[in-house]
Order: sequence, then structure tokens, then C-alpha cells
Amino acid sequence: MLDTTDAALVRELQHDGRVSYQRLSELLGISREAARARVQRLLQRGEVRIVGIVPPAVAGITAVAHVSLDVAGPGRPVAAMAAGRRSTSFVSCTAGPQSVLAEVRVADGAALEREFAALRAIPGVRGLEVFRCAELVRDAYSPEVAGLRAGPPPELDAADRRLLGLLQLDGRASFAALAERIGLSQPATRARVLRLLEEGAVHVTGLVESRALGVREAAGVGLGVRGPVRPVAEAAATLPGVNYVATGYGRFDVVCGLDAPDRSVLLTGLEAVRALPGVSRSESWVHLDIVKESYTYDLPID
Repeated sequence: MLDTTDAALVRELQHDGRVSYQRLSELLGISREAARARVQRLLQRGEVRIVGIVPPAVAGITAVAHVSLDVAGPGRPVAAMAAGRRSTSFVSCTAGPQSVLAEVRVADGAALEREFAALRAIPGVRGLEVFRCAELVRDAYSPEVAGLRAGPPPELDAADRRLLGLLQLDGRASFAALAERIGLSQPATRARVLRLLEEGAVHVTGLVESRALGVREAAGVGLGVRGPVRPVAEAAATLPGVNYVATGYGRFDVVCGLDAPDRSVLLTGLEAVRALPGVSRSESWVHLDIVKESYTYDLPID
């Protein structure tokens, strides 16, 4: 469990994973050396990872789907095989209508169909129920709305893409280290990184291990909507605990993800989503075991 100071550090790192030790010391009222030591300890213990989160469109991802797998028998072996697919960003064993849920992120519709075929071929899978995402209103670990159709992604050259790949691996990599890897001067590299951050091509954040927070409860909820879908999705994205919102078609009109420190808070969040004006039906599931959660993409680093 994190102590009060570490928890405050983590909140700042989640907001800005590249925040300086000097700024952390000012915000938390501790010395710069203490801030540095605490951050390094969190990283060395694996309780926090500082990574660059690249929006799907920037990485060339235009097809996203939530797939519920109808499984005959135990779900864990199926979840493990689904997690082994490079295309899956999230896989969990759930307490819900289906025992395994996966999110698939790929370049286009043709690639998505190939992934559906691969998931159907996993031993024990009897069938799939698919929610095809039309727009990511709020993506996992994103600080703000970041839609798949929110406009064209920023133009990137080869050096930009390598920087994004490197920041995915280590969001706090120094400008000097990044410059050495991409073969540019430190000032030029610094300018590129700052531009990528400003344009929303990457968000550097702290990912916290569940064990460091104590008990973590996570759930999803699918919504049927009367009338326009977008206002319901936007309202859901502002609710406490909601970390993911997508509109789409298939089983639901909107799918939301929620995180909470305990089951009581999780229930409060689910009830708030269900009570939104325009929601006509809902179906929820609890993530019993998150087998995979990775939002890194195949970007060059060399």
C-alpha cells in the first residue's frame, strides 16, 4: 500500500509523467532529493510505470472492438490465449453473461475480421458477441476526450515515430537519452517531444499496479440509449470513476469502463451511469482477473 506522500506523488505522475523532481518537491512540500528517491523507489518496485500513451489514430489504429467470448468450460485458458494476441489491448475473466472479455485494436476492418476468426478458433470458444467501436469518447489513461474521428492526427516524420516508440517504453527517459537514440541534438529532441505532447500525439502518465493501491475493483457496463447517443457518452465520461467511454454498434450503443477502490464505490459509479438521462437499458460485468492491459503499439524504436 502507498503511504500518503507516495499516493500524492502518483497522482501528480498520472497527470504528467514527465513532471520534474523540483516541481514535485514544490507541490508536495518535500525536498527535491526526497521526491527523486520516492519516485525511483516506486519505479524499482514495479508499483508504478511511467509510459507514453499514444492515441490509437496517431498509431494508425482505426478499428476497435469489444469482444465477449462465449466459452465452454474454464475461462482462464481462453483468456490466456486471447492475451497472447498482439492485437488485444485488454483481456479479462469476468463475472457476467460471458466469462471472457477482450478489446481488439487493429489498423482496419479487414484486420479486425482476421482477429475475430483467430479468437473463434481458440479451443473452448463457442462464439463471439461484438461491440464495434465508432468513437472513443474517453480512452483508457487519456487525460481528455480523444475520439477516433476527432480530426486528423498530427503529421509525424520518422524521428517523431521513433520518439513515440521510445516514450511508450519509458515515459521519463531524459532528453539526452532520447537524443542519442534518434540521432538528433538534445535541443532538437526536446523541441520535438514538447511538440508531440502539446499536439496530443502522446500523453505521458503513471500506471499504478493494483497491489500498490490495495483492492482494486473494475467493471464495465454496456448501455442501450433512447435518442442521440453522443450526449449520453459525453455525460458518462464526466462521472467519477469512469475511465473509458466508447460509442458504437452491436450489442450496445455505449460501453463504459469503471475503476474504484472498493465494491461500494464501484456500485455507486455503476448506478450513476445507469441513471443518466437517455439510458434505456444496461448490462454490467465485473472484471475478476485482468489478464492483460496494454496500450502500446508497434512503433519503431531504432
